[in-house]
Amino acid sequence: MPFFIVVILFDVTLVYHAYKNGRLQPWVFIILMFPLIGGIAYLGVVVVPEWFDGARQRRRIAAARDPNNRYRLLSEELQLTDTIAIRSDLAGACCELGRFDEAISHFDHILAQPLGHEPQYALGKARAQHGQGRPQDALATLDSLRETWPDFESADGHLLYARALAEAGRSDEALEEYEQINEFYPGAEASVRHGLLLEQLGRVSDAKAKYGELLVRMKRVPQHIRNAQAEWISTAEKRLSV
Repeated sequence: MPFFIVVILFDVTLVYHAYKNGRLQPWVFIILMFPLIGGIAYLGVVVVPEWFDGARQRRRIAAARDPNNRYRLLSEELQLTDTIAIRSDLAGACCELGRFDEAISHFDHILAQPLGHEPQYALGKARAQHGQGRPQDALATLDSLRETWPDFESADGHLLYARALAEAGRSDEALEEYEQINEFYPGAEASVRHGLLLEQLGRVSDAKAKYGELLVRMKRVPQHIRNAQAEWISTAEKRLSV
């Protein structure tokens, strides 16, 4: 087959690929105006990186069911490409495995970067500190987060703050935080933890009222939400029946 026909078939195939993937502009112009060279450029800039990203994503999906494997794969990725996204994912995997010291090290590294000084990474560090059993340090990190990024809002961040307050022995402040959280927290966890704290403080009737309110509310939500909150709903039912 003549070489120019091979080049035409090569370029037409890549133009079709660009069309199917919504990349006609500017690649159709580059491929057609610069036969072979434009196609090679498209392969190098678009197709090959997509293939590697797809392979990486497939590995991550496969590893999601095995935290140890996920940790290993992300550690290997970080050795090859040290990016904020990979380091953040690795820090999350560390938390899943209870490797909180390493997680904090990763979050500190991220926060020291110009593009990494973001509230979600400070929140991740606070989660790791809380996981270490250091509620006071978690509270300090969260207080600093509020001062640095006053417009940042996170329901999970508020829940973490309430839990840390309770574990630091600041029960009254924790109860106030839980009262506020219950107004906007999307799941059942905050209400259940609120009830558990009330029980610890000897306010059993208030705790049961909290569980009852939650169960009534959960009956009104779609089934898929109930399924997602099954663990906390079950806990509320058990505590209500004690």
